[in-house]
Amino acid sequence: MSTLRIAVVDPYLGGSHRAWAEGYAAASSHDVEVFGLPGTHWKWRMQGGHVTLAPRLAEAVDRNGPFDAVLATSTTNLPGLLGCARDALAGAAVVLYLHENQLTFPRPPHEAEDLTYAMINWTSMVVADRVVFNSEFHRRDWFGAVRGFLRRMPDQRHDGLVDAVEASSLVLPVGVDVASSVSAPRERGRRPVVLWNHRWEYDTGPDEFADAIDSLVRSGVEFDVALAGERFTTEPAALGRLRELLGDRLVHDGHAAPDEYRRLLGRSDVVVSTAVQEFFGISITEAVAAGAFPVVPNRLVYPERIPPEHHADCLYDGADGLVERLRWALTHREAAARIADALTAVMAACDWSTVAPAYDALLTDLAVVRSV
Repeated sequence: MSTLRIAVVDPYLGGSHRAWAEGYAAASSHDVEVFGLPGTHWKWRMQGGHVTLAPRLAEAVDRNGPFDAVLATSTTNLPGLLGCARDALAGAAVVLYLHENQLTFPRPPHEAEDLTYAMINWTSMVVADRVVFNSEFHRRDWFGAVRGFLRRMPDQRHDGLVDAVEASSLVLPVGVDVASSVSAPRERGRRPVVLWNHRWEYDTGPDEFADAIDSLVRSGVEFDVALAGERFTTEPAALGRLRELLGDRLVHDGHAAPDEYRRLLGRSDVVVSTAVQEFFGISITEAVAAGAFPVVPNRLVYPERIPPEHHADCLYDGADGLVERLRWALTHREAAARIADALTAVMAACDWSTVAPAYDALLTDLAVVRSV
């Protein structure tokens, strides 16, 4: 089949979602057009984003011809989109890509349960031709929870549909610019640098990270800390606590522009996660590709991201395990660097040069079936 016209649809086009959409558009061998809305107000995006985006898709079809395939993200109300754009998207293959889901994503403290968004995820899966998860952990996590979720409904619980959706689902990693991370110039200073490069929110575990750093500082371990990652209006108390604790040991504090972030990756000896939710781990993948030693939880996606032969080195259990693994990496700098070098090559499987052709092949196969 010749070059396809592909519409990437993401109503929450910000941060890692934007990097993913634009990364695929740049790396694909097909003609990819991205349709999105600003990455704010995620609940409203899931409720109403399709109504705003459907006319834009129709205009693109009028201008340049029909799309062969649609690649929509988990923030898309896919039944709503296909209904609003039923003429423009008629005949297009439709794939739903799950960066995250709203059934197993942990709720913020004190927020009441709301099943609306999990149901949007589920009904979007039902209407898609294929459902793609960003990790095997994510796939297992969803299907381990969705049957119980549907049993809570009063009747007509979609019995039998879960098995069909699960059987047709697959895993394709998020594309990451690994090549850029690998080429980040290494700048190892006198003291090792611990990098935190995650969103500053409840689900990334900032308090647990601050506790571990506090313990290491008070025990006399020599190291510096770089705090990066997206920040929001309400700043966690852990951030102020770390500033006060670290003083001039804090070598970076704030959002890093791309070039600055690349330099920061090159300076970092250790990268840490204390996440309570992680379906893929883009930040860890980027840092490990640049040569940082990962200290990550023995749960979520991380046992999948780190090869089994390095689990004992890199994965930790509980607060004490986190401090122990960090202490070892910081006081055995050369040994940790050798392991980090071995892990760098593993991350190449997530580079767009490998991932984009896999996306292309899936969409091509589905488009061919649709055209028959």
